[in-house]
Amino acid sequence: MTEPRIPRISSILQTAPVHTDSGSPAVEMDPVEYTLRKRLPRKLPKRRNDVYVNMKTDFRAQLARCQKLLEGGGHREICVHGLGLAINRAINIALQLQASSQGALQLAANTSTVELVDDLEPEDPEEAGEPMTRTRN
Repeated sequence: MTEPRIPRISSILQTAPVHTDSGSPAVEMDPVEYTLRKRLPRKLPKRRNDVYVNMKTDFRAQLARCQKLLEGGGHREICVHGLGLAINRAINIALQLQASSQGALQLAANTSTVELVDDLEPEDPEEAGEPMTRTRN
């Protein structure tokens, strides 16, 4: 007796069009047959005054790094970057820096859209089709 397959892709992907690398038209996919693999976002240029915030590193450590750059690093400005869930943390770090500077620090918020790529790999290469990719913003 075969075991039932467990879907590993969220329900939003069931109705989203999926494009193959060859540029063929949109294909409806069965989430049971594919596994979603999210690629890391492309790397942006790293300058000495860029701070990339994530959710894995301790908030106080990230805040201390920003304070160190402003106080002892000789930088007049720093850029705090956050992606996805880390956007709120990046905003909180900027607000904490402003509060601790007693009005000497100015904030400017900029937003942009980043294109991300997901790989859809067949769970059973013999039954399912070829691997596909999906782009999202």
